[in-house]
Amino acid sequence: MAEQDRPSLSQPPLLPASLTRASRKTRTGEVISSGMNKTIVVRTVTRVPHPKFGKIVKQMKKFYAHDEENKAKTGDVVRIMETRPLSKLKRWRLLKVVQKSLRNDA
Repeated sequence: MAEQDRPSLSQPPLLPASLTRASRKTRTGEVISSGMNKTIVVRTVTRVPHPKFGKIVKQMKKFYAHDEENKAKTGDVVRIMETRPLSKLKRWRLLKVVQKSLRNDA
């Protein structure tokens, strides 16, 4: 009877990573460089109010992202997702090409 009162020491059932892991950040931006093999550079633009003056200003940031199939070209609008570190600079990977650049079709 004393055995039943104690909580069991067995491990809880393992849940899939999609339920236990926090959601990863995603960003949408324009590819500014695709010259490297399997790597693109994406520029994102964030509009925020200036802390002192209140004017809306654009903040631009560059992200190095992994592009396994070399699908994205310069000028494309892409969506990237945060991932584990892949190299010294790459912490993002390409999810999808949202809009192809018109310059690449010509």
